[in-house]
Amino acid sequence: EVQLVESGGGLVQAGGSLRLSCAGFGFTVGGYAIGWFRQAPGKEREGVSCISRSAGTTYYGDSVKGRFSISRDNAKNTVYLQMNSLKPEDTAVYYCAAVPGCGPSLGRTYIFGSWGQGTQVTVSS
Repeated sequence: EVQLVESGGGLVQAGGSLRLSCAGFGFTVGGYAIGWFRQAPGKEREGVSCISRSAGTTYYGDSVKGRFSISRDNAKNTVYLQMNSLKPEDTAVYYCAAVPGCGPSLGRTYIFGSWGQGTQVTVSS
C-alpha cells in the first residue's frame, strides 16, 4: 500500500518547537517533491512548505517563513518539518503529500497524500 504517515505533533506552549515527520511506505519518497499542509477546523487547507526531490528548492508560506524549516532524508524515506517559535495560529492538523513541484502554486494539485489522519499540533498561548 502506498501511503504517507505523519507524526511528531503534540501540545506545546507559544514559542516552543516541534519536529514533524512524514514517512513514506510502499514507494520511494526520493522520487517526489513533498509538501506540508495544515487545516484548522472550519478553515481551508493551507500550503505550509515544500521540498523538491533533490532538496534544491524549498518553499514556505508567508505565515511560517523564518520559523519553519523543511528537510528530507531520502535514505530514511522521510521528510521533516522543523517548527520553531510556534504561535497559537499554527494550531492545526498537519498533513504531507507528494506534489508535482514547489512554489506559490503549492496545493493546487497533488500526486497523492494521506488526508485522513495527519498529526495534530496544538499551541497554547
